[in-house]
Amino acid sequence: MPARRIEEGAEVLSTELKHTFQIAAPPEEVFAHLAEPLHYVGLSPLVVAVRDVRRNGGTVNYTAVERFRFLGVLRRDNIIDVTLAAVPDGLPHSAEIFGEVRSPGRVRMSYRFAIDRHGAGSVVTDTLHLRTPPGLLRFAASQAGAVQRSRARVLTDRLARPV
Repeated sequence: MPARRIEEGAEVLSTELKHTFQIAAPPEEVFAHLAEPLHYVGLSPLVVAVRDVRRNGGTVNYTAVERFRFLGVLRRDNIIDVTLAAVPDGLPHSAEIFGEVRSPGRVRMSYRFAIDRHGAGSVVTDTLHLRTPPGLLRFAASQAGAVQRSRARVLTDRLARPV
């Protein structure tokens, strides 16, 4: 059951999605890849462009373009504002990347990647906390869950080393 609360003067629903996966790459490489906004093009299958990247220490703000397709023909570009904070303090054993996504229609998403060493590779826990106005949560959560699963596959393909 989604949680309900008042946010920005209106009712919002929220849910949390978590996906954990292993990758045959050390935490330093996984962290470096996830800390770079340009790598999200194709990593998140809806993201087709990243622009206006502004860096301030360990925090990066940027604009991403998500492209949704409907019925295989119609498309809608969704411009989102993203904040990304990279925390390498635990490297070479662990690291964290977290941030916030602000999308049109009062859709908000907090995200966190926890990266931990596991043998010669890493375990990544991808956690999303999604907040939407009533009526959008089911669609947004289904899209976000599909993105999480795809992101795990693409990241593994990009970084995994042969055993």
